[in-house]
Amino acid sequence: MRTRPPVSRARLALALAALLGGGALTALPAQAAPEAGGLTVQYRTSASGATADQTEPWLKVRNTGTSPVQLSQVKVRYYFKADSPNASYRFACSWAVRGCSAVTGTFGTLGSPTATADRYLEIGFTPAAGSLAPGADTGDMQLRFHQTSWQTVRQSDDYSFNGAQTSYGDWDKVTAQLAGATVWGTAPEGNDTDPTDPPDPTDPPGGGQALFDDFDYSSHTDPDISAHGWSVRANSGGPGVPGATWDPSKVTFVSAGGNSVMNLETSTAGTGASTTHTEVLTKDMKFRNGTYAARVKFSDAPRSGPDGDHLVQTFFTINDLKAPMADDYAEYDFEYLPNGGWGEPSNILYTTSWETYNPDPWQAVNQHSEQRRSYAGWHDLVVTIDDSAITYYVDGQHFGTHDARYLPERPMSINFNQWLIDLNGQTSTTPRAYDQQVDYVLHVKDKVLSPAQVAAKVAGYRTAGTGFVDEVPAS
Repeated sequence: MRTRPPVSRARLALALAALLGGGALTALPAQAAPEAGGLTVQYRTSASGATADQTEPWLKVRNTGTSPVQLSQVKVRYYFKADSPNASYRFACSWAVRGCSAVTGTFGTLGSPTATADRYLEIGFTPAAGSLAPGADTGDMQLRFHQTSWQTVRQSDDYSFNGAQTSYGDWDKVTAQLAGATVWGTAPEGNDTDPTDPPDPTDPPGGGQALFDDFDYSSHTDPDISAHGWSVRANSGGPGVPGATWDPSKVTFVSAGGNSVMNLETSTAGTGASTTHTEVLTKDMKFRNGTYAARVKFSDAPRSGPDGDHLVQTFFTINDLKAPMADDYAEYDFEYLPNGGWGEPSNILYTTSWETYNPDPWQAVNQHSEQRRSYAGWHDLVVTIDDSAITYYVDGQHFGTHDARYLPERPMSINFNQWLIDLNGQTSTTPRAYDQQVDYVLHVKDKVLSPAQVAAKVAGYRTAGTGFVDEVPAS
């Protein structure tokens, strides 16, 4: 983890610490499925040509049942043919009655490609979208997607496209699912799924060996933590405030909604000696290409005491820097700064892909994406690595794609930590403590999963009562 230059000198120690070992993770309760009902989807397009710079499926979802429907349990799929085998796409919401922030869009690959469909755009909703009363609809959702390269898209061979549909009407070439059951539309031939016959939760979508941990442990001394391949950091060193300690006892497991989640506490009373950081990491560096996912709760305010410290809350993968500017170094970060730092005045979320760096004098080769807003609360974080790019998602929405030059040459560890950049954000000597929580972690080796596939995979493990599995071989 090393996004910004001011923290450079402290971070070599963190990279070396990745050799030491790992921790434990935990889960939130699955929500009860809503009562099944009826849905219809209406469609129109404002980009009606056979080709266009972007595809614009505008949609409305209507509740035709007799009971309210929670929109967070609704998924709508628009099916299309990729313009080339390696094409990648980005989703955007131009306007929505219920707010674009409540609408998510993720891309997936069909298991049985046809002449008119091998991909789909899946539209979902956050809890903020609320519910649909019987007879109500979502109102207008003006959606669009385009190639990341902005090359022209060919729509005429897309299963769900209808250039003649320039005003809203029922359209059964998009599908709608309610609580996992298809209740509207017809998928491309060979791609219908029977919700009564779910996949084996121990078989990740598309194959691949998996690590999954639901973080149900008693304390940082629980022997299962080490047995499951994790280490709770206790050694000194960076990153962060000089003189601070990494305190294993501050990694605890608490109840949230009736389940256990891992809690990382960072505290200070305004001096290095009074500052404690926390970190949990895998003992083995055996993770490289594939999908990494975690559900993490970020905090904007301390649990107690005055606010304002330059805090970093993280989920990342990393290997060791063998020498300054070594070209086989790799690191891929989610870093949330609730109170700013590294020259930023307020909350910001970074995703950063690292090629290498020199700790002294500071020199960095990386690519990053950022959003300057609050991310307090629970968030689904996904990063995928294949042979062409590194792609980051937050809550099912594309956050950033980074170039092939930053791909890993060697395997890495999986890490979570929380620490203070410095003591300049809050100079008080009043004690204060901050919490970061982790629900679960998932890695699927050598397979790129969409955020929707990640959610299905995690749900499958939990439905089967599987709290931990590690099929990933040692590197």
